[in-house]
Amino acid sequence: MSGRDARAASTDCCSLANVSRYDGNMRTVIAIVAMLCCAALQAGEGPRVGQPAEAWDVTDWQNSEPLTLKGLEGKVVLVRWWTAPECPFCRKTAPALNEFYADYHDKGLEVLGFYHHKSTKPYDVEAMKKYANQFGFKFPVAMDPKWQTLEKWWLNGDKKKWTSVSFLIDRKGVIRHIHPGGQYVKGDDDYTAMKTKIEELLSEK
Repeated sequence: MSGRDARAASTDCCSLANVSRYDGNMRTVIAIVAMLCCAALQAGEGPRVGQPAEAWDVTDWQNSEPLTLKGLEGKVVLVRWWTAPECPFCRKTAPALNEFYADYHDKGLEVLGFYHHKSTKPYDVEAMKKYANQFGFKFPVAMDPKWQTLEKWWLNGDKKKWTSVSFLIDRKGVIRHIHPGGQYVKGDDDYTAMKTKIEELLSEK
């Protein structure tokens, strides 16, 4: 489900009028499921929240030596998939990622940008590096070849989902927050939710 679709679904699933044709126990069950669905969508969280993150399989690291999830244990990790130059959501979210890295890296946050190539032109590592520089990325970035990790972590064959997803992982390697795609810009609700969750996880020991 795309971010736009998720927000639309949150309105639909919160409406008990959709289950008015059911009576008795069936209506009660559906109402409970609807409320749970709504709560999960509004929290920006999916079914993987609370589960351990899997190891990523990425290449062509920039701004860092190759990093592993195992090697980052003890840190809070924000993973954001991005592409360029055709992704307006990636461009608009770049300042937030740069801000989070600047403000929280010394406090235990690692920000990672995983590039997923969408252009019809062949992949070029120098082009990825150029785009990262244009976005002002100082944090580690890497290529997700053939979207292997994106598919494993998020898409699972669902072509309706946005690919500009973000995962926030706690110090123990557990997924604690998912932004399902699109953008988060300073001042909007999604930005506030991400910033608040980062600070919460950094406070945990």
